[in-house]
Amino acid sequence: MQNEAPAIHLVTSTGSAEFAHLTYALTHSSVIGLDAEWKPHHSLSAFPTVSLLQVACQLIDSRELPVFLVDLQSIRLTEAYDVLREMFVCPSVIKLGFRFKQDLVYLSSTFCEGGCGPGFDRVEPFIDIAAIYNILQPRRIPKQSCKGLATICKEVLGIFLAKELQCSDWSQRPLTEEQKIYAAEDARCLVEIFNVLHQKVVREGIPSLSQKKDQHSEVDTGLKHVLEHPNGCSTVMRATFCEPANMVHKAVVEPKNGSEIVDGVESMKPCDTSMQVDSYLLWIIRKHGDKLFLGDADRRPKSFKMKAKKPSGSAGKAPENLDDWQGPALWDSVSGGDGCPKFLCDVMVEGLAKHLRCVGIDSAIPVSTKPDARDLIEQARKEKRVILTRDLKLLKYGYLIGNQIYRIKSLLKNDQLVEVMETFKLKISEDQLMSRCSKCNGRFIQKALTSEEAVEAAKGLQVIPKCLFNRNLEFWQCEDCHQIYWEGTQYQNAVQKFIDVCKLNVM
Repeated sequence: MQNEAPAIHLVTSTGSAEFAHLTYALTHSSVIGLDAEWKPHHSLSAFPTVSLLQVACQLIDSRELPVFLVDLQSIRLTEAYDVLREMFVCPSVIKLGFRFKQDLVYLSSTFCEGGCGPGFDRVEPFIDIAAIYNILQPRRIPKQSCKGLATICKEVLGIFLAKELQCSDWSQRPLTEEQKIYAAEDARCLVEIFNVLHQKVVREGIPSLSQKKDQHSEVDTGLKHVLEHPNGCSTVMRATFCEPANMVHKAVVEPKNGSEIVDGVESMKPCDTSMQVDSYLLWIIRKHGDKLFLGDADRRPKSFKMKAKKPSGSAGKAPENLDDWQGPALWDSVSGGDGCPKFLCDVMVEGLAKHLRCVGIDSAIPVSTKPDARDLIEQARKEKRVILTRDLKLLKYGYLIGNQIYRIKSLLKNDQLVEVMETFKLKISEDQLMSRCSKCNGRFIQKALTSEEAVEAAKGLQVIPKCLFNRNLEFWQCEDCHQIYWEGTQYQNAVQKFIDVCKLNVM
């Protein structure tokens, strides 16, 4: 990602400067990342109401990447509808999303309920980030489309995308600062991942470009017109956006390049998108562009009746207080365990597993990427672990007895760590901090490595920065995954962080 902090604009009214800025950005962007948030919803008879729409805009006239958080609970949907609808279908703007069809279904339902006619029926040109991830993978690696956005961000951008706020209550107002940052990063990272693909195409060139000049007729007529005729872009943009822009009355907004303030409304001059969309973007659209389309079946909730199961034996009704910790734990000496705390964090709290490892607690994650309840139970029993989860469905299984599972109540990882420590009465010492591999949960080789030994051990696995060689640092290697660690600034910051979170008394 870019080093500078993203500009985040909360849009709550069509009469605000933020909405004027959003309208400007939509008419001056070549790539837009889209995401949506809603309150967790369990009804099968109706779609959830979208509370927030995130729009990240890659401006064509600057290196800015502003993110707009459109508060759909505050803004007049009927006044914002045309602006968003035209952006969804604008042929000169690439729209990005991650498994965005469900978001589009919920968005369309939300706007229909708000009096906006048919809602939204399509988004084009559209590229799914999962498809971009598959394109960027080396050919020798099998294509994988089931990875989550956080994993893709880590592998493509080298950054960690926290997901613990995904299931928070997005209908509550005001939004917390943490929710705003989370929502903005979810949309912003989509554009950053696309930029990696764009740079790859620029670097490697377009295959057989000279032999395919006569194939432009295959391109969508609207897009071809915009790309080949500058005046055509002006026509499309004026027809698309100028009318919605006139809804912004008396907005106090700083003039942007190529615009002027007339009677309190920012008057858009014809954008030069056609001159900015280079042949590389055109090739990407032709090669990988797609469109999302909602049919009649997509607009109806897929309600169905669950078959009732006969209560029998271990599959009976779950105790009402299973939500609380029952104890004792399987690893407890009372239960015949070795006395060492061991946890199994399901996919909803994998971030908690890394925090527990950082304070020296044995914390595993599911062996399978998509485990069912039986897989989790079997792994927990075999390894004598307590399951940590936020999934209410797991609590409904009668055979999940109280000393095998605990539901995490907190949303943030630091709070989750404190909750586990207090619930299970864990005692953490400073010596335990950073004593496990945060990547795989393994232990470290007892003997520290020199810089020369670390470089040799890391061959083919990771690169040790040369700037570390003259700093007289100690290196440590995981016994299981062979990851190399060193006590640098990041290590010191992490130690201090967990000293504060765990409230350790350090002399």
